[in-house]
Amino acid sequence: MKGWLAQWLGEWSETLLLGTRVLLILLVAFVLQRLVARGLTRIATRYQLPGELLLPLRGALRWLIMGSALLLALEHLGVSAGVLWAAFSGFVAVAAVAFFAIWSVLSNLFCAVLIFTVGPFRLGDRVEVMDGFDKPGAKGRVVAINLLYTTLEEEGELASGALLQIPNSLFFQKVVRRWRGTDALSVTVLPRKSQET
Repeated sequence: MKGWLAQWLGEWSETLLLGTRVLLILLVAFVLQRLVARGLTRIATRYQLPGELLLPLRGALRWLIMGSALLLALEHLGVSAGVLWAAFSGFVAVAAVAFFAIWSVLSNLFCAVLIFTVGPFRLGDRVEVMDGFDKPGAKGRVVAINLLYTTLEEEGELASGALLQIPNSLFFQKVVRRWRGTDALSVTVLPRKSQET
């Protein structure tokens, strides 16, 4: 029995030793991360630091410690740092290309949030997105606001009653003239002359 156990341990001793090292690295990183978080909390309470400062600092240190431990564990498993760096840089390059590809969509989404929260105009308002101070632009009554576009119902003498879909980001890049609710009607409606018969 002893001979079989010694033989089995001899075959698996290298694998067990490697697994023990990896677990030890991860355990030390976890304990270190907890100690750093506890130390930061004590420093924050002692010097009355705001929580807004402590939260990102704690998160950055946690990611730094655990990421370093993961890289060290992977290196013990035989993954070279060059391969990890190539994979990481490839991922960053693809993420950057994807980010620039969807930049206009993200810009319109962010501007929609600003339109809803800041409220530069509301449904029913009459707005004009001007190309410049002296050039008229698209104008109409706001009939819908969604995450990508604001829809205007075209008004005016030359209006065909068409719906204009203007990207939300355009409202923050151009000069916008607006008339609130019923004020829009008073701007466009002219008084009729009395007819004498």
